[in-house]
Amino acid sequence: MAPEPKLRPTGLPSQEQVKELLDGEFARAGYEIENVVIDGGARPPRITVVVDGDRPLDLDTVASLSRSASEQLDRVDESGPGVTADAATYVLEVTSPGVDRPLTTEKHYRRARGRKVELTLSDGSQLTGRIGALTADGESVSLVVREGARANFSVRELPLEGIVKAVVQVEFSPPSQRELELTGQPGEEAGA
Repeated sequence: MAPEPKLRPTGLPSQEQVKELLDGEFARAGYEIENVVIDGGARPPRITVVVDGDRPLDLDTVASLSRSASEQLDRVDESGPGVTADAATYVLEVTSPGVDRPLTTEKHYRRARGRKVELTLSDGSQLTGRIGALTADGESVSLVVREGARANFSVRELPLEGIVKAVVQVEFSPPSQRELELTGQPGEEAGA
């Protein structure tokens, strides 16, 4: 569960201002800003900073990035024109893109390695499998696909340009050791 968003004094910055202000700090932490959503119509208004990186975004990292973002935005608020003591508040939230974000770029596929996805291909067919490695040129990705009712797996190489839609699936059971090995990810030893 994410930490409680912080209520902050307003003087709402623009999306571009938030990105410019936070981009360097977040990049040093190993994350990039995917999107900034400013909802001035919400009560209180909300600024949501969506970040992604090659490492998973855990709660400690979210808390650290949130503190950093808050400090940076506080400096702008303190020096900005028209900010008064009785100014309204807004909620600042730092979050990940979530599993429902479609995979659209090479870096999305790289970051989703080992995750189960549902793909729609340009010929209209659909596949469900586990994302493996990208080719060295970043133009194709391997997909580990279950064959039949038994745990037989095959690896298919798919050109990214032939994938119309790719969405990570929510899983409630861990994948098999063999399936993870085929993605190039180390499996966990039993009892480890």
